[in-house]
Amino acid sequence: MNKKPSDKQSDASAKSAPSRPHPKPAKRLSVYANLANKRRLKKDKRSREKAEYLASLPKHPVKRFFYRLHPKRVFRYWFSKRGGLMALKILGVAIVAMIILIGGLFAYFRKDLDKIRPGELAKRVQTTVTKYYDRNGELLWEDKGTDNYKLVVEADKISDYLKKATIAIEDRDFYKHHGISISGLTRAMFSTASGRQVQGGSTLTQQLVKQVFFAEDADKRGLSGIPRKIKEIILAIEVERMYNKDQILALYLNQAPYGGRRNGAESAAQTYFGKSAKDLTLAEAALLASIPQNPSTFNPYNITGRKMLLSRQHTTLDYMLEQGYITEAQTKEAKQYPILDKIKPETEQLAGLKAPHFVLMVRNQLERELGKAVVGRGGLTVKTTLDWKIQEKLETEMKAFFDSGRPGRVSISNGAATVEDVQTGQIVALVGSRDFNYAGFGQDNAATAFIQPGSTIKAFDYAKLFENRGSNQQNYGSGSILSDENIDKIYGAKLNNWDRRFMGSISIRRSLALSRNIPAVKAMYIAGNGSPKPTVDYIHNMGNTNYCQQEEAAGGYGLSAAIGACGTKQTELVNAYGTFARMGVAKPSTNVLEVTNSQGDTLKKWKDESKQATDPQVAYIINDILGDADAARDLHGYGAMNVPGVRTAAKTGTTDKNGHAKDVWIVNYSPALAMGMWLGNSDTSTINTPNSAFGMPVVRNVMSFAHNEVYAKQGKWKPNDWFKRPNGIQQQGKELYPSWWNKKQGETTEKIKFDRVSKKKATNCTPADAIEEIEVTKTIDPLTKKPSYSAPEGYDANAEDDKHKCDDAKPSVSLSLSGSGSSRTITARATNGTFPLTSIDILVDGRSVKSESISGSGGSVSVDIRVSSPGRHTIQAIARDEGYYTASDSGSFSVGSSSSSD
Repeated sequence: MNKKPSDKQSDASAKSAPSRPHPKPAKRLSVYANLANKRRLKKDKRSREKAEYLASLPKHPVKRFFYRLHPKRVFRYWFSKRGGLMALKILGVAIVAMIILIGGLFAYFRKDLDKIRPGELAKRVQTTVTKYYDRNGELLWEDKGTDNYKLVVEADKISDYLKKATIAIEDRDFYKHHGISISGLTRAMFSTASGRQVQGGSTLTQQLVKQVFFAEDADKRGLSGIPRKIKEIILAIEVERMYNKDQILALYLNQAPYGGRRNGAESAAQTYFGKSAKDLTLAEAALLASIPQNPSTFNPYNITGRKMLLSRQHTTLDYMLEQGYITEAQTKEAKQYPILDKIKPETEQLAGLKAPHFVLMVRNQLERELGKAVVGRGGLTVKTTLDWKIQEKLETEMKAFFDSGRPGRVSISNGAATVEDVQTGQIVALVGSRDFNYAGFGQDNAATAFIQPGSTIKAFDYAKLFENRGSNQQNYGSGSILSDENIDKIYGAKLNNWDRRFMGSISIRRSLALSRNIPAVKAMYIAGNGSPKPTVDYIHNMGNTNYCQQEEAAGGYGLSAAIGACGTKQTELVNAYGTFARMGVAKPSTNVLEVTNSQGDTLKKWKDESKQATDPQVAYIINDILGDADAARDLHGYGAMNVPGVRTAAKTGTTDKNGHAKDVWIVNYSPALAMGMWLGNSDTSTINTPNSAFGMPVVRNVMSFAHNEVYAKQGKWKPNDWFKRPNGIQQQGKELYPSWWNKKQGETTEKIKFDRVSKKKATNCTPADAIEEIEVTKTIDPLTKKPSYSAPEGYDANAEDDKHKCDDAKPSVSLSLSGSGSSRTITARATNGTFPLTSIDILVDGRSVKSESISGSGGSVSVDIRVSSPGRHTIQAIARDEGYYTASDSGSFSVGSSSSSD
């Protein structure tokens, strides 16, 4: 190829000239230009691809949105390069945010760590005293715990067995983690989120932090407990940074709850075993290590929880063996040791305690309401509702009653009683057993245990029925009839009354006063349209809040709830009767007036709370029935339920087990006080008395004292105080009905022939003179649809004359006449038949000349007459007996002629 001269010259020049590098700026511009060009090309490519992608999408925004959410496209995106980069960006932002959040939380809570230095902790666990007083300032108990309340000891003063047992059962990875257990937290989180039982995921370090700083919030679970849990985690990590494992373990064992008010291993060891924590055996250490997980249930003094505690101790020993802390031989020996028999009696810890069942009940309640940590720290002043004067009288009467030997003779070994101020709902006296120090069951509180109340529940059945109102519901009052008859088909089982007989048509007043079962079941059935639930709910609203709750949780309850077949607490039953005494106003049962701490802060204070649970008219009618001694005389005898100088209402009850009495109950109340008493056996064995008023001597003496010697002097009660009758109540004779009762509803009248002697319906054998016609009220039973009759008081329209028989022997009478002329002596001699004689009448010419009462099997009556008018005269003798049978004899005589008498 030919080159131009200029080209050759240029080439030559280039060859001859020395080589030199290009200027640097030109090279730099070339690199930057190349990078910019590549970037532009990539951007154009992305823009083109995006445009092509958008062009492939549906045009409508909604369709485009769901098109992008297709699982295949979402999956393709997140597993593409672009999706991966986006995930890394999100993760990076989350990590940065988490670091900032955790750092902030650490910084915020870091200031709290100064409070858990050993010196400060020792100050927090010093022995303290809680004082319990009655309502008038009487000291009931100084709960100071002496040397066994809360004692801090050095780590070397705590048994290695206890340390190992605690780690084995509570936190097996204690020496491996740094304050928190990720697996434990994860398990707890998923368990809580799934709605199952909330599980703990706390390490020993977290538990220590919770006990020291968050004890009052420890009961918060689920979402409400998340803030506290976060604080626990943060502080636990910091604690692990500041202290070594042995220090943390020692702090935990000095702070952990071991049942009741026993916090710390040393106090627990001294309380339960009478020794120091350093001297605990393997069996003892394993038992103590088993308590903190649930100190209320696993409290060794909790009778119902002892079996569960022993089972958990065995689990602790198994864990120790599994983790290599002990040998199999040691495990077997510790399990065989009778550990529960070696626990010191709690009475040694309660010296000087007055009203023990009541005070310990108050303490348990405060533990639930204020938290075990608050009560455990002590330093509280507790003013209770108890009146020591009434309490002392109750304890004295209960002791005297059992010391008399009467309960033992009828196989009764235990009893409990509660007295409530009905105007406030405050408990003023309570005994949970015959004697707190009685061997076996003395410390059990039967006043708060679930026991069937028997017939004492029946008053609420009728009260609920009285609430029926409206044109579409039949109304009821004390005089309404619910026939006492066989209703086994409706009830679904055999149902009898206590006397194994039926009384037929009977008023609600008599049904309740005489404690009949069938009418009470009918009342529940009618009030709930066949369901017991409306009446049970009504009973809850009246204050007996736990009635049938156990049975419902176990599968349900039936109409037997109408006769007291569900369990209830005595304190609640008495409170529900207090609602009747408050004329239908329900108030919570309470036993605490005020609680203050050592700084004078008020932690709890009673305030009067109330709601109208039933109509005042209903409450008054029930009170009137239960205060009617005449109506109840056939059950216990007239006046058997009376309290000297105090007008009260009362109801008794008996429970049954295999056809034999098991429990007897009394509730007695006035406008000022209500008292309930239970007698029976703690092992639920049967008793030998059918008399539900058996404990009335105790009730009578306590209620008389409380009213006359305490409440009268305090101006809270006056003799003959009674419930104020509400406006609107209707009265028919002695029977009471609410204002909404319709007299004509469901009732008609008709006349029935009665026998004058038996006061029952006349039969073909009833003599004519014994028959009288009475107007009665007729109703149709809402369940059986059978007619029922309500007769005036004293008459029984449901039974037939049982005094007269068709083969009754009639009386006989004979006449004799003596004398002559106008002066004669008439003599009538009578002999009785089946019934004793009552009278003999002598008539002359149809006019009575002699009528004389006569009794016994026979007799005679004579009368002298003088007849002046001549002619023939008739004479007649009539004998009558108590059965209204009569006999007669007749004759004649003449005056003024020679003819003789007939």
